[in-house]
Amino acid sequence: MSRRVVVVLAIFLAAVCGGAAFVWLHAGGQGKTTVSFTPDPPPGADRTQPAAATEPAVPAASAAGKPPAAAAGLPPVAPAGFEPPMGEALEFSANVSKVNNVATLRLSVNGRKEIAGKDAWHLQAFAHTQNPLRIVFELDDQFDSYSAPGDFTSVQYEMRLSERGTKVNSIQRMTPTGREPAPADATNARVLPGTRDPLGMMQYLRSVDWTKTPEVHGPVYDGRKLYEVKSQKIGTAEVQVPAGHFLTNTVEIRVFDAGEEMKDAHFTLYLAKDAARTPVLLEATLPFAEARVQLIKKSVP
Repeated sequence: MSRRVVVVLAIFLAAVCGGAAFVWLHAGGQGKTTVSFTPDPPPGADRTQPAAATEPAVPAASAAGKPPAAAAGLPPVAPAGFEPPMGEALEFSANVSKVNNVATLRLSVNGRKEIAGKDAWHLQAFAHTQNPLRIVFELDDQFDSYSAPGDFTSVQYEMRLSERGTKVNSIQRMTPTGREPAPADATNARVLPGTRDPLGMMQYLRSVDWTKTPEVHGPVYDGRKLYEVKSQKIGTAEVQVPAGHFLTNTVEIRVFDAGEEMKDAHFTLYLAKDAARTPVLLEATLPFAEARVQLIKKSVP
């Protein structure tokens, strides 16, 4: 598996990054997943369809690690007033071809906390491999995101990785200049204004009113590198996953590295048309397989 595919998958699953994205590619499926997709009409076919509102296009970070100046574009999309349910826990599994039951993933919303003098959502993810994958790829990872209310831009991103016996702890404070002081146990990550981390990106995609805003894009930092992520509503779907039956908005997600679209993977995210805009399914088309990450359980206190 290429490292490039691993990294890009991490961004879209909005839960794991770097080597931990391997979990999503090989996670086990439980129950049958079906999708009845209805595409949106082509541009111009429906004059009542709203125009796309997008954030400025953002090139990837330079080889020296310094972000380039933001590209010109339309003003950022106004937040939709969305707040993730306090205490929400989402449990996912996935299947790749016929490989099942080899990993688990849990996403949770742990309330609000002040970080660097700023109010932030505490978003968390845990990923674990199970047999048979665990025999060859032992992985137990934790990710913590502190993301601003409203637009879910990243304030701080933490990775505690345990993979194949190697442990890595990383706490990164987001900064547009690199000059702001960081706490003793953290380092500054210089990013473009408006940058989100993978967990914040998932919550942001939930916040978008896809009936009024069919396209958004902006920078995403996965803990190692800055990418541009473009997301576009392409239709609606009825989706059956182990957690239940959902009517969804269907969102196509594309990743750009240094201005070039990454051609080795393609992603489709299904967000429920409920008040919580729950992510229920993500499909990944990869060079070597088709992957489906599906919701198996949702709980809210």
